[in-house]
Amino acid sequence: MSQVGARQGQVVLRAGGGPVALGAGVVRWPNAAWRSLAATLVGSIEQRRLFVLLPFSLILGLIAYAALRAEPSFYNYMISSLIVTGLLLGSVAIASLPAMRFAIQLAAIWLGFCLLPIHGYAFGTAMLRAPAYGTYEMRIDEVLSVDDGGARVVVSALTPQDGDRSLPIRRARVLLPVEPAVEIGDQIEARIRLAPVPGPVLPGAFDSQFHAYFAGIGAYGNAIGPVTLVAQGDEGDLARRVQALRNNIAARIDLALIGESAAIGKAMMMGDQSAITDETRDVMAASGLAHVYSISGLHLSIVAGGIFWLVRLLLACFPIALIWPVKHVAAIAGLSAAFGYLLLAGGMDNVPAFRSTLMLGLIFGAVLAGRQALTMRNVAVAALVIIVIDPASVFRASFQLSFAAVVALIGIYELPRTSPKGGGSVGRAVRFVSATAWTSFVAGAATLLFSAYHFQQTAPLGVLGNVLALPFVSLIMWFGVLAILAMPFGLDDLFLKFMGWNIDRMVDVADLVAGWSAGISGNPILASWTLVAALVALGWFAFAEGKWRLLAPAVLVPVVLVFGFAPRPDVLVADTTQAVAVRDGEGLALISGRTGSFAVDVWSRHYQTEIAAKHSSSRCDSLGCIVETPDFSIAVVRNAAAFPEDCFGQNLVITRVDAPKGCGADGQFIGPRDLAAGGVHWLRWDEMAGRFEIRPAIETLNRPWRVVPR
Repeated sequence: MSQVGARQGQVVLRAGGGPVALGAGVVRWPNAAWRSLAATLVGSIEQRRLFVLLPFSLILGLIAYAALRAEPSFYNYMISSLIVTGLLLGSVAIASLPAMRFAIQLAAIWLGFCLLPIHGYAFGTAMLRAPAYGTYEMRIDEVLSVDDGGARVVVSALTPQDGDRSLPIRRARVLLPVEPAVEIGDQIEARIRLAPVPGPVLPGAFDSQFHAYFAGIGAYGNAIGPVTLVAQGDEGDLARRVQALRNNIAARIDLALIGESAAIGKAMMMGDQSAITDETRDVMAASGLAHVYSISGLHLSIVAGGIFWLVRLLLACFPIALIWPVKHVAAIAGLSAAFGYLLLAGGMDNVPAFRSTLMLGLIFGAVLAGRQALTMRNVAVAALVIIVIDPASVFRASFQLSFAAVVALIGIYELPRTSPKGGGSVGRAVRFVSATAWTSFVAGAATLLFSAYHFQQTAPLGVLGNVLALPFVSLIMWFGVLAILAMPFGLDDLFLKFMGWNIDRMVDVADLVAGWSAGISGNPILASWTLVAALVALGWFAFAEGKWRLLAPAVLVPVVLVFGFAPRPDVLVADTTQAVAVRDGEGLALISGRTGSFAVDVWSRHYQTEIAAKHSSSRCDSLGCIVETPDFSIAVVRNAAAFPEDCFGQNLVITRVDAPKGCGADGQFIGPRDLAAGGVHWLRWDEMAGRFEIRPAIETLNRPWRVVPR
């Protein structure tokens, strides 16, 4: 055995062995830490925790497919499937357990890669490429919301009338007048105006085209005349009856409550958030309470868990408890309550509610089977079901937030802990508040990066807001349940008023905490890769056991803080309006377009900065505008007569009319074809290169969900 010498105070390595101490300077803890980590990983594998990595592998496959710049060919799918199948069969043939484990995870990644195209083949649609007008007969598939602005519905089977052209789309989302009232299954006729589904308003932002395609929605539109009810749907249809029940509950809430109390009440009881104002949304988000009006695990746990506890308590009061399996009966009652609540919340279309109902189904199923209920395996099963049923939901904030929160809470629950007892009523109250605060902190920490990426907002006092608001939230849910049970007897008014009073107190808490947070809340703009890094860290947290599961999150935090923030733009160019915003001091200002337009409002909210109506350095006339900053100059051409003067000598030329060849040759050029293909353009000045870094919101049109311009 050879030995490498060193001076005293250093570590000497032996070939094939560990460190050998030469003097007092030797530190032994790294070796012990590595051994502890290795033992933890081996233990996790032996405990069959590789199963909990399957949903993460599926998600990695989904990400890989969505990130492609072109649709894979059938040949690519065949080759990859043969490779994966060969690896699986090979691992079985050589009876190698490690190889089989690796092949299974690789197969999960490959399955994730194939899920979206399979789902698109089954449910996708051709996307409308140009605006369409005409009279169509159509069927109401979904009623999304109804308010003073109209009824937002999803329609299918669009049949042209009066010789209007047929459309290739499967379904469309349409705004109809409030009258006549429509329900699921109704056949209507109306003259409608349809437009292509818009693309993302910023690179990396929510992609309406992507999600609309996998939902089978190929166009957005609105009625431009009266609507005729041709035929009513089947009254026995379950979806229609559930929608009628939702409408009746909404009407009863509107009778008992007004304003934001009614809006939040409808959101918490039946998942309809359409009436909540932007001001209330901002306050609730700043206080960490935005999750309250989105039906998820908190609401379902209060309702189903409360019914479980109440039924068990009532049955225990009677002698029948000596004969009946009271706990099992209560579990069935709680599960029934959860499924009933899911139907009111919108069914499978409400991903957080569906995921939470699956989790509760597994938990109550474990109770019925006499097994442990709260396990990471149950979380993995619920995630696998949701991903297979609706793979596109993985790219929505609701799935990411709920999945991260549940994984974190179950992971912390699995850590060794002590359970102090005693202390009487005061002790129980302290433990309740502590548990609430700890749960809120864990869920908030797990979802912080996802919230910051999707909403560009943090809630530094969210734990405090949740602790103060939880009693009111619980009472809101309980009075809501009592109101629904009392509605058939016409006795719901009092319960709804109690519910409204607690909603008002919850909003008061949100106002208070948001006020305290005003000076310390941030506006982080994170790079897209941070979501993948968070997924990897979450997968490690779910897989590893003991305190080593905290390693990946602990590494992720400094990495994101140092490398994860995305730069802010110097120029933003809208695709469908005239808006062009340019950096002006610390903020942005328009050199073209107007404030209040959709794109400008979204930019302002995203970067949380007011976009001024006019740039301080811009010079405009009827032909176009020129802005000169200390770093760069930009010309915006509105009329072809400006090309001889503005095409040259600028760092950037932006025009929405066809330009002569060579225009912008002195710098960079964004023309009508670029805007039609790439959508909104994000630009940042690179001082070293002396040119702009340009990022279009749509990087490629070679995907089935993209609207290819004519």
